[in-house]
Amino acid sequence: MRQKQINHWHRGDHRAILRGIARRAMLDRGLLPDFSPEAIAQLNTIDSPAKIGVGEVHDLRVRDLRGLPWASIDNDDSRDLDQLTAAERLDGADVKILVAIADVDVLVKKGSALDGHASHNTTSVYTPAIIFPMLPEKLSAGLTSLNLDEDRLAIVIEMTVGADGSVRAPDIYEAVVCNHAKLAYNSLAAWLEGRGPVPAPVAAASGFFPLLEENLRLQDETAQRLKRLRHEHGALSLQTIEASPRFEADVIIDLEAKAKNRANDLIEDFMIAANSMTSRYLASKGLPSLRRVVRTPLRWNRIVELAMESGYSLPRLPDAVSLEHFLREAQAKDPARFPDLSLSVIKLLGPGEYVFSAPGEKFPDGHFSLAVKGYSHSTAPNRRFPDLITQRLLKTAFLKAPGPYSISELEDLARHCTEEENAAKKVERQVGKSAAALLFESRIGQRFDSIVTGAGPKGTWVRLLHPPVEGKVVAGYQGLDIGARVQVRLVHVNVEAGFIDFERI
Repeated sequence: MRQKQINHWHRGDHRAILRGIARRAMLDRGLLPDFSPEAIAQLNTIDSPAKIGVGEVHDLRVRDLRGLPWASIDNDDSRDLDQLTAAERLDGADVKILVAIADVDVLVKKGSALDGHASHNTTSVYTPAIIFPMLPEKLSAGLTSLNLDEDRLAIVIEMTVGADGSVRAPDIYEAVVCNHAKLAYNSLAAWLEGRGPVPAPVAAASGFFPLLEENLRLQDETAQRLKRLRHEHGALSLQTIEASPRFEADVIIDLEAKAKNRANDLIEDFMIAANSMTSRYLASKGLPSLRRVVRTPLRWNRIVELAMESGYSLPRLPDAVSLEHFLREAQAKDPARFPDLSLSVIKLLGPGEYVFSAPGEKFPDGHFSLAVKGYSHSTAPNRRFPDLITQRLLKTAFLKAPGPYSISELEDLARHCTEEENAAKKVERQVGKSAAALLFESRIGQRFDSIVTGAGPKGTWVRLLHPPVEGKVVAGYQGLDIGARVQVRLVHVNVEAGFIDFERI
């Protein structure tokens, strides 16, 4: 009887159902879905962006860079704009890249009620029907967002990229910037790849910045240099498929796969470079940092087995350069199935984590999949708390002032940010699975081709090849391991819990 009632209920407003599930999942994971009365009271006292007084902020020389052809590049529906980019061609083949990061700390001070909420959740949580922002949208999508045609304070990370993709002469400083074109990944990528027209925001800004088109192409060219060198050093070519529900009115009618494109790559390569330069800068100033690491994979033997199944031999000990060579060969040989292989490798590499790095400490662990040693998240302070911590540490360097955090605080924050990020990802996965369960309620008994994405004491999971939905194998899972291909039958769904159960055929 309960199942029949649930099925009838689920024929209604899927958005409302998912919003309720998301709120309960947040609470179950110890995350805060709402801002406290104290945080709201603080928010009500903030009515405008930080005062922009060039040369006055923090009693330092704040540079006026509003005249540069800054542009934001993000998702079509993004409103929390954390970064802008610009480029300048130098002598020879050198290119200066500038990445402007929103100054969030100027309005959200350490120890405030808003900071308390941000430090508790540590990240914005994105689900299909509702977003739980780390900071209220009045700030993250407004007063601390690098919005179109608005002057904003920012931290600028400047670097010179050589013809070979090497980065040198980094500098980090405070500046006033202005976003002159709000661009979206898909339309920008179509233009860069010759598949579409000049994006409308670029054309609209051409009267003020006639060289904006040229500047964006220069950014794209420079990003490709950075990418080539990173992959030569062992950065991994991984291609995954992200599926998001497609709604018709308030009912889910399909799951749409999203693939990375050239504009995604441009921002990714610039942000990797900026995060690396930030870590290096803090170390050069004798300051502590929170570093982002992906350690050497513990399940390298299974990665070796996957390569052998494709006729490729990897060394016995983990080696990123050899793995990258295998991935490139596999992608060229079978591009259609490469996302499935990528997902298997990602699962076997293990998750990222935050670690405390003391002043003067060497970098024993780096970011295995990015092929970098020192790496600190710094480019998304509106939506990720470690980036806000890093921003405050940078300001310590600018001011030559005592640090905002003690060593014990940073050690605790590194553990806490890792734990809460994992909790947020579990919420996002659960609600995503609930969305898929809503779509699959009427498909019990159907067969699907799948790939094993998880195998361990807690169970065995598969992802369907189409649509790209993940679920648990509850029968016939013996002997399955990550990367194996298997045909399964859908046997049960539980929308509230986000359970999608299969049996092996």
